[in-house]
Amino acid sequence: MEDLKEYINEKGIKAKKAARILSTLDTNSKNKVLLNMANELKNNIDLIIEENSKDMKIGEKKGLSKALLDRLLINKKRILDMAEGLKQVSELPDPIGEITKMWKRPNGLTIGKKRVPLGVIGIIYESRPNVTVDAAALCLKSGNAVILRGGSEAINTNKIVSKILSKACESCDLPEGTIQLIETTNREAVNLMLKLNEYIDVLIPRGGKGLIQAVVSNATIPVIETGVGNCHIFVDESADLKNAEEIVLNAKVQRPAVCNATETLLVHENVAEKFLPSLANSLAELNVEMRVCKKSKNLLLNSLKKDKIIHHIKNATKEDWDKEFLDLIISIKIVKSLDAALEHIYMHSSKHSESIITNNYSNSQRFLNEVDAAAVYVNASTRFTDGFEYGFGAEIGISTQKLHARGPMGLEQLTTNKYIVYGNGQIRK
Repeated sequence: MEDLKEYINEKGIKAKKAARILSTLDTNSKNKVLLNMANELKNNIDLIIEENSKDMKIGEKKGLSKALLDRLLINKKRILDMAEGLKQVSELPDPIGEITKMWKRPNGLTIGKKRVPLGVIGIIYESRPNVTVDAAALCLKSGNAVILRGGSEAINTNKIVSKILSKACESCDLPEGTIQLIETTNREAVNLMLKLNEYIDVLIPRGGKGLIQAVVSNATIPVIETGVGNCHIFVDESADLKNAEEIVLNAKVQRPAVCNATETLLVHENVAEKFLPSLANSLAELNVEMRVCKKSKNLLLNSLKKDKIIHHIKNATKEDWDKEFLDLIISIKIVKSLDAALEHIYMHSSKHSESIITNNYSNSQRFLNEVDAAAVYVNASTRFTDGFEYGFGAEIGISTQKLHARGPMGLEQLTTNKYIVYGNGQIRK
């Protein structure tokens, strides 16, 4: 235990020393490092895939679902996408040093508001090894040192990726503590990290509900909450139903194990009979389990061949309306009106991403104005809640809280402000 505590403390000491240097690093130097990191990833594709295959084999033995294994998988395309993400971050404007506001007081003082790094960021995350790259890129560009603690299921992949990134930094003369990974799967390491107030300025958990709640409940360091996505799509009575089906299928099936995948579908009762049978057939063909309300079940069983879809349909429980399935599962409910849909979302949303499919302008505006979530869509898939898709280059996560940051967390969300004050001898009377 003492050895583990010393190990974690040493990470903190190195990170704090690095943060001081990174806070004043010029933009060209940061961009040079990011491009070097991208090249090193591309130069080590085979090595990364080899280490990832170890994690995949262990995951398969543990019985991880196909969706979770997909989150864990690293292939050539995904490595090239990571490298492209690094390149894109290098091309983004550097937020550090930006003067966002300046004004002069009657006493002659000139006061400015300047964007500065947070300092040392601790990130605790599950499954997806690409988070290692995204986090490192955004923290570096925003002048922060980062301590990473990935999930045990991706330990081999995270080790090799962080090693490659760290070497790329050191070859550009950045300090050793710029990017660090907690390389032990011992859970006590997380508990120690949560209380490393002396060195870590903010913690960002990225993963399931259990992980986020554990960090929030036990950390003595400020926490930015991210990720839990009980996302809804409401198909309004005025919706283009063909378009609605395409959107729902994309939002549920493209990558079901990510936080911006849709988990609950609400359908206006006036279009349910036209819309749900076709959609249910499509979902069944894609092996999606449907957990449905009583009205939806009766409609589907009366309008479709029971033997074709019956094993894909289950009765929705009260708990299903609040679940983030992260799998090929969707809950479905028929509602009487837009008001009923808004009420359901208000009661069950995790405040991540919500979408309405409608051709009624008034309804679209009510949905945008009344739904309380980090991202609210009209006629689009919830899958777009993503730093890359929003033009941020990458993201640390999707913040679902309201303080400091909300929505995809890019470069600006990893900064804070300080006030700079110019005087010419003023004293307060």
